[in-house]
Amino acid sequence: MKNSIFFFLAILFSYPFFISSCSGDATVQGAAPADAIDTTDIEYFLSELSDDKFLGRKPCSEGEPITINFIKNEFQKMGLEPANGDSYFQKVPLVEIEAAPSEGMYIEGGKQDLKFDYKKDFMTFSQQVKENINIKNSELIFCGFGIVAPEYGWNDYAGIDMKGKTAVVFVNDPGYYSEDSTFFKGKTMTYYGRWDYKYEEAARQGAEGVIIIHETGAAGYPWFVVSNSWSGGLLSLQSPDDNMSKCPMEAWVTFDAAKRIFVNSKINANNMLQKASEKGFKPFSLDMTVNTSIKNTFKKDISNNVIAKITGTESPDEYIIYTSHWDHLGVGQVVNGDSIYNGALDNASGSASMLSIAKAYAEMKEKPKRTVIFLSVTAEEQGLLGSLWYAENPIYPIKNTVANINMDGAAIIGRMKDLTITGFGQSTMDDIAAEEAKKQDRYILPDQEPEKGYFFRSDHFSFAKVGVPALYAKGSYDHRAKGKEYAMGKRKEFTTTNYHQPSDHYTDDWDLNGAVEDAQLFFNVGLRIANEKLYPKWKEGSEFKNVRELKN
Repeated sequence: MKNSIFFFLAILFSYPFFISSCSGDATVQGAAPADAIDTTDIEYFLSELSDDKFLGRKPCSEGEPITINFIKNEFQKMGLEPANGDSYFQKVPLVEIEAAPSEGMYIEGGKQDLKFDYKKDFMTFSQQVKENINIKNSELIFCGFGIVAPEYGWNDYAGIDMKGKTAVVFVNDPGYYSEDSTFFKGKTMTYYGRWDYKYEEAARQGAEGVIIIHETGAAGYPWFVVSNSWSGGLLSLQSPDDNMSKCPMEAWVTFDAAKRIFVNSKINANNMLQKASEKGFKPFSLDMTVNTSIKNTFKKDISNNVIAKITGTESPDEYIIYTSHWDHLGVGQVVNGDSIYNGALDNASGSASMLSIAKAYAEMKEKPKRTVIFLSVTAEEQGLLGSLWYAENPIYPIKNTVANINMDGAAIIGRMKDLTITGFGQSTMDDIAAEEAKKQDRYILPDQEPEKGYFFRSDHFSFAKVGVPALYAKGSYDHRAKGKEYAMGKRKEFTTTNYHQPSDHYTDDWDLNGAVEDAQLFFNVGLRIANEKLYPKWKEGSEFKNVRELKN
């Protein structure tokens, strides 16, 4: 789940963006059947999409046509309409870059010259569509967290010209290391804390390179996720300038490697985290240079989003969009004798949930009043590229898109008491979800690990960026029978052993009753919005509120 980059969205110029009431009439026409979703459908879609025959579902690989045609055929069998004219596909232009970095990154100057080893100590990549990238004697500048945030009075690049230089920055943002919940957003990661933002900002500053310092807690995942996800062929959206506006070098280093760099500096490099976290921080040279190189091979290709719909009976020009990503990492590095990264939880399970919801809509006798769209997006793992492309090139007007409901990973350990909403407090979608959760005898939890930035790591974020109120939730932290400790243990077990590994495959001991309950809730929420005059809105304090209002 890269999780990422990226990651801001009646007849609608007079759209009343308020929610007059979250409580609807349970007897309205087309009310949700209580048992619309069952384990049979979810298990079928999940076991199919995570099978080896799909070759790990990497975009622009041999696995893509097998995957997208399976989804299209399922939509057709359900009787859903193609949603891009007479096609179920939306083309997404990508460029795949296969990087062959130098085996070493060399730091010169300081107390002594240093050498770091590829994959063990550093990962490096370039999004520039260019064969040879050579970084020679690029001055290392410590730029704190690499953030420019005027609303916080924060500028980690103040007073320095970054041309020809390489920024060294910490992952996450200063709030993560503070006990003050009003400093940035405290432990809750802002977009400024995301790796993709840091690469974008360094490019805006004209830097030659940017090196992010990885730390498992602050990043939200261990080093092996970086080393696996940033090797092999990586995808970007095609751009008119062949991504020449990006930094020539984008890199990560381990925390231990960063400590070696800091200790090696002739300046006083103690307490770098503390220095970076202090208001008024100013960037400074480490009096060292970096040297490394990357040889790129690349090809431009077309991937596909898969899209289907049920046209609304009364307000066909107003839209609810369900999303899930169909892609994973494909065939890669062999781990314990397995090289197919099946991505069963991430995200065959979310795709199975969406397909099951689509089937439930298709089987309703009374069709929804608003149009309901099912969008299976490509290249989420490469930075939300498929959803980003749709949001920037929408088939249906963003201003008429009422809401997004996103599914990325299902509850696979059984029924849960909680419904954890990632980005809780952002929009009134939370309130609708809370009412539907109460009907299931469940309660709402805000994201329990907000420091990991999950709100910016799945496809709802592409819709949020253009102003569409979005819901991203699932049962996560409180198992109905075995409690919170059991649920948390299972989450940690997956993250440390299976996330972005070939071992993320479907097994018969998965308990899909939690996935069913969540999918039923998402069905209920979507159908309420489709049938009632609900207009979800962003709440005060949300960074997306002004975006929505500007769109209308």
